[in-house]
Amino acid sequence: MSAVLVVNAGSSSLKLRVLGADDTVLASHDIQRWTGQDETAPIADFLADAPRVHAVGHRVVHGGPEFTGPVRVDTETRAVIERLGELAPLHQPRALAGIDAATALLPDVPQVACFDTAFHATMPPSAATYALPAAWRRRWGLRRYGFHGLSHAYASRRASGLAGLAVERARVVVCHLGAGASVAAVAGGRSVDTTMGFTPLAGLVMATRSGDVDPGLLLWLLHGDRLTLDDLADGLEHASGLAGLSGHGGDMRDVRRAAAAGDPHAALALEVYVHRLRQAVAAMAASLGGLDLLVFTGGAGEHDAALRAETAAGLGFLGITLDDERNRGTSDDARISAPDATVTTWVITAREDIEIAAQTRAALRAR
Repeated sequence: MSAVLVVNAGSSSLKLRVLGADDTVLASHDIQRWTGQDETAPIADFLADAPRVHAVGHRVVHGGPEFTGPVRVDTETRAVIERLGELAPLHQPRALAGIDAATALLPDVPQVACFDTAFHATMPPSAATYALPAAWRRRWGLRRYGFHGLSHAYASRRASGLAGLAVERARVVVCHLGAGASVAAVAGGRSVDTTMGFTPLAGLVMATRSGDVDPGLLLWLLHGDRLTLDDLADGLEHASGLAGLSGHGGDMRDVRRAAAAGDPHAALALEVYVHRLRQAVAAMAASLGGLDLLVFTGGAGEHDAALRAETAAGLGFLGITLDDERNRGTSDDARISAPDATVTTWVITAREDIEIAAQTRAALRAR
């Protein structure tokens, strides 16, 4: 198989890549604001100038219990992905829009769905099971699914390779820090724990998502006439996180500028974000029983040196110490830990496209 078109639909953006057989990027285009409503035009424009593709791989956030690996897209697959939309309302409709557009434009080219949840299907029951009534769990498939699996899989493998550690022996904590954010514990190349849960709303503070909140607080808000269910859902998904704390939107760069200018709300937003992130790294290290590599990836993870330094500053007890010059100077895959640190820390460029292309090829070879 030669060229693979990777369609990566995020919560607000669309990334298009054509990867050759050796994962060389033959063509690329990013659409920063894409709702999926005009689903065909931007992809058609991209394909008009791109090399011929022989397969299409799609990032799909939620695979539910049905999909624990990549699958060929057909009518039945699409229907299940659509049904799971209520569990990932910021992402799933856009993934479907990408699938529909690529199917319309390339009707004779095989399409493969690659799921963010699939990587975490290996979590042990102790990490994946909610302490909820068994009848609920059986009836509705309630469990911790985890997300950003495509990114966690690639970043953990890439960092292990750069560190000279066999993937089978490496204990890695990956911090994927973008508009959505999660931390994962990876042992032997397999996910054993992560911060997100049944939906991508759980875990860390994110751009506009709350992360973990006391369920009793949510029940209290729904009592009486305080909030409707729709109000609560909208607030947790779109008006919480950095945006809700700072009042300056969910972009970490804007929040950091406001904090530097003396805004106390923005300063608190950063403190809460880092506090939760440090907690998560330590918790994931505990799930691994120790730590060899710490990895930062995603937009903020790759480009915010101050965030990396602030996070590491509270984790010295784990053996995490950064080299300040390396941390401030990196712009690509690089080690940023101090020479004497017992845990090596890495910045890894997010390359979900490589993971999706690999899974797409594997799924089509298996047929």
